[in-house]
Amino acid sequence: MPSSSVQTLIAMILYMASVIVIGLYFAKRANQSSENYFIGGRTLGPWVAAMSAEASDMSGWLLMGLPGVAYWCGTADAAWTAIGLAVGTYLNWLIVAKPLRRYSLIADNAITLPDFFSNRFHEKKKVLMLIASLFILIFFAVYAGSCFVTCGKLFSKLFGANYQLMMVLGALFVLVYTFLGGFLAESASDFMQAVVMIFALVVVLVSGSIYAGGFGAVIENARSIPGFWAFFGIASPVTDAAGVQAVTSTGAPLFGEAGSYGFLTVLSTLSWGLGYFGMPQVLLRFIAIRRTEELTQSRRIATVWVVISLAAAVMIGIVGRAMMPTALQTASDAENIFVIMSQTLLHPLFAGIVMAGILAATISSSDSYLLIAASAVSKNIYQGIFRREATDKQVMTVSRITLLAVALIGMVIALDENSVIFTIVSFAWAGFGATFGPIMLFSLFWKRTNRAGAIAGMLAGGGMVFFWKLVLKPLGGVFGIYELLPAFLFSCLMIVVVSLLTAPPSAEICAEFDAARKAD
Repeated sequence: MPSSSVQTLIAMILYMASVIVIGLYFAKRANQSSENYFIGGRTLGPWVAAMSAEASDMSGWLLMGLPGVAYWCGTADAAWTAIGLAVGTYLNWLIVAKPLRRYSLIADNAITLPDFFSNRFHEKKKVLMLIASLFILIFFAVYAGSCFVTCGKLFSKLFGANYQLMMVLGALFVLVYTFLGGFLAESASDFMQAVVMIFALVVVLVSGSIYAGGFGAVIENARSIPGFWAFFGIASPVTDAAGVQAVTSTGAPLFGEAGSYGFLTVLSTLSWGLGYFGMPQVLLRFIAIRRTEELTQSRRIATVWVVISLAAAVMIGIVGRAMMPTALQTASDAENIFVIMSQTLLHPLFAGIVMAGILAATISSSDSYLLIAASAVSKNIYQGIFRREATDKQVMTVSRITLLAVALIGMVIALDENSVIFTIVSFAWAGFGATFGPIMLFSLFWKRTNRAGAIAGMLAGGGMVFFWKLVLKPLGGVFGIYELLPAFLFSCLMIVVVSLLTAPPSAEICAEFDAARKAD
């Protein structure tokens, strides 16, 4: 292995060791109870709550997927997605955070999303809990797969190693780490990882702009490609049957005419922001913060972090096309632009720290996904439905078995090294946004919502994501929009219609709703 690669590896190993130390530090406290393990005993401060929420939310796609989209087809797709996510982040912290924190206490001290929905509607037969838990398992297995793809791509690109081997080793590291420390370790390390991520993005962006001849030269290059520097157009790389981009006789990348990017496409892309209302890894931070009033500070921290990080990620893709116009010739390879720029621009040790940014993003997300999936099975299905007298020790044992099972499923999903991270994430994001987003909003803000409406909304939203993606979207035209938008709207419609056609909620449920609205 070249000495430069060894130095990069050393920096990354030191980073990974620090993450393990955090896990060991919190292990004893985390294992005192399932509440400590799953939400840290509601002790998060505002900085940790904000930074860990965003780090666990963004994952490796922020440093690989989003720059890859910008490198491959230009500004529009990446920028409108980033704008939707930034607005969604702010609105979620503004609208949902405080009401959910208050209501989760009133709803029998709910510590998971399935708990909250089940307790909110006073379920005796835990149908709502079961549906929510199963959807969490399905979509978090997909999410975990996207994180493992990131690990595999990162290490195989850095060290020329076998993709599948590197993917499995990365997944095992995440699994061991999550076993150790639970939610507290995850949140504390996510705070550190959020700092590393934003540092890495800014350093690579500034260095890349200088290397490419300055920001003016970058913009001039982007404008020379049809549709590349347009908010209402999109670049169209000319590719062969294998998806490899063609080049001109002079060696420049070949693009066709700019594609259209109309109002419906913009609306579809902006709808990424709707996903936040249903993201378990973010919503749990609202529940876990130590005091409700600290959520205002958390909202400001989270919004600033997200705006800077998303803007930098999009621009890295634009800068990368100016720096290395033909280095990456497929949509999948384009997601390595951040890695290649870091290796080209930075000293190997410094590049290792920046590479740790990608690892940070991946770890911070995958441990969240595995932990929430484990809580859905152990706390909600095993203890909540099948064995209510189960001890905390038994719940913890089942949770760790679930961690292993979900990780294995994620590894199977990640076996294909040509997987596009952005595509995998977009499907899971739509699944959570449409399944949980509408019912979360209606649960917090519409008293007339009842259990039947909640069940109908969840099934309609989650089911429509699959139906739209697999059946309608291939038809193209108006059906080509992002599946989150129609699925979200369909879920809202079903909640309203079914709630109004069935019996209203009991007086006790309505009294709890009023108490939650008035709580400090």
